[in-house]
Amino acid sequence: MKITFMGAGSTIFARNVIGDCMCCESLKNSEFALYDIDGDRLKESQALLEAINESKGNPAKITAFLGVENRKNALRGATFVINAIQVGGYDPCTIVDFEIPKKYGFRQTIGDTHGVGGIMRALRTIPILEDFAKDMEEVCPDAWFFNYTNPMGMLTGYMLQHTNIKTVGLCHSVQVCAQALLRDLDMPDKFEGCKQLIAGINHMGWLLEIKDKDGNDLYPEIRKRAIKKLESGEKHHDLVRYEYIRRLGYYCTESSEHNAEYNPFYIKSKYPELLHRKTERKQILRKQKTADKYAAAIECLKNGTDTMKDIAERFGLNIHSFRKYLYKYTSEIIKSRHNKP
Repeated sequence: MKITFMGAGSTIFARNVIGDCMCCESLKNSEFALYDIDGDRLKESQALLEAINESKGNPAKITAFLGVENRKNALRGATFVINAIQVGGYDPCTIVDFEIPKKYGFRQTIGDTHGVGGIMRALRTIPILEDFAKDMEEVCPDAWFFNYTNPMGMLTGYMLQHTNIKTVGLCHSVQVCAQALLRDLDMPDKFEGCKQLIAGINHMGWLLEIKDKDGNDLYPEIRKRAIKKLESGEKHHDLVRYEYIRRLGYYCTESSEHNAEYNPFYIKSKYPELLHRKTERKQILRKQKTADKYAAAIECLKNGTDTMKDIAERFGLNIHSFRKYLYKYTSEIIKSRHNKP
C-alpha cells in the first residue's frame, strides 16, 4: 500500500499522522511518500519519520519527492492521498487576509474557513488542488483524497463537485475535542475508555453522545459544569462552545475562535478579546516553528544514532541552545537509546 502526504513539510503534523499509521498493524508496512515544495522542511520530515521507522524495526518504506516536477511520481500508485498544504504561507498571505479586511472594519478571529479569509484561501488553493486532481486522475485514479487543508468545506466541495477524485474532509479536532472538554471541566478521569458519537458537516461536527467506560451518559454532568462555569463570569478560551451547550445542549468539535466567526454576533456583543489573538499569532507561529524543530530533533536523537551536533546542524539549530533545551529530556533519550536493539 502507498500513502502519499502532500505538504509533508508540515513536520509535526506529518509525524502525528504517519506516526499513527506506523503504529497500525494494517498500515505499518506501507510506503509513505512525502511530497513538498520546500526542500529543507521536506528533509526534516523525512529524517524524523525515518528515525521513527527505524525505532520500530523499519517496517515501512519512506520516500521523498521535491517539487512540482516530481509530484506525479509521489502520487503514482497511491491508495490514499493526505492533503495538508498551505498555499502562500502565513507571511504574507494570511497576514494580508487579516489586514486588508481590518482596514475596512471587518474583523476575523481565524480567517481560514469562511468569510473574507476563507474565500481568499480557497481562491489561492483551488488551482493547486485542480493540479493535484489532474495528476491523480492520471496516476492513481482510485485513490482516496483526505483533505485537512482549510477552508475545509470549500475545498472538499470543490473536489467532490468538480473532479472525479473520491474525497473526504477531515479535521484533527474531532479526535481531541472530547478529551479537551473533559479536561477543562475537571473530569479527565472520565476520558479513559469513553465512547463518543460525533457527526456533522465539514469543520463543524457535534459531540452528540459521550459515555464513560461503563456506559454512563456524561452529558448531564458536562452540561451542569459548563453552565456553572459560564455563570461564574470566568473568562476562558472556550466561552462560545460552552454557550452552545447552554443554548443547544451539545458541544461543537471546532474551537470557540472558529465558532465566533461562524456566528459573528459573538464577536461583536460578548467576546471582542478573541479578535486580539491574531495580532500575536505571527510571534506564536514563529515560536511554534522553532519548537517543532526541537521536537523533531529530539525524536531523531531518541530513535537514531547520530550525535547531538549532527542533529543540531541538520535542523539548523544553535548547538548551545539545543544542549540547554535537552536537559529535561536527558533521561528519556538515554532510556530510548539504551533500549534500541
